[in-house]
Amino acid sequence: MSHRTTPFKFRLYVAGDSMNSAQALANLAALCRQHLPDRHEIEVVDVFTAPQQALADGIFLTPTLIRLAPVPQRRIVGSLTQTRPVLLALGLTEEPI
Repeated sequence: MSHRTTPFKFRLYVAGDSMNSAQALANLAALCRQHLPDRHEIEVVDVFTAPQQALADGIFLTPTLIRLAPVPQRRIVGSLTQTRPVLLALGLTEEPI
């Protein structure tokens, strides 16, 4: 399966409705709409309501994005405002920054 057809699964850890968390979710949603239309899934986990899951995944800062699929997993911490570095970190482009 190529990257063009592979479904992408993301888990975004947020801290309630903080500004950085809201910004990270909006940025991720926009990035997925543009670069992964109809082949992405976003799970949002609030560390305040699911602290055990956050600890199990080793989450100590929010927002943190984990690309669950395709493997290997990748992580990014921050509000995902810099699109090109985010695409590169998630393996969605091989262009140099």
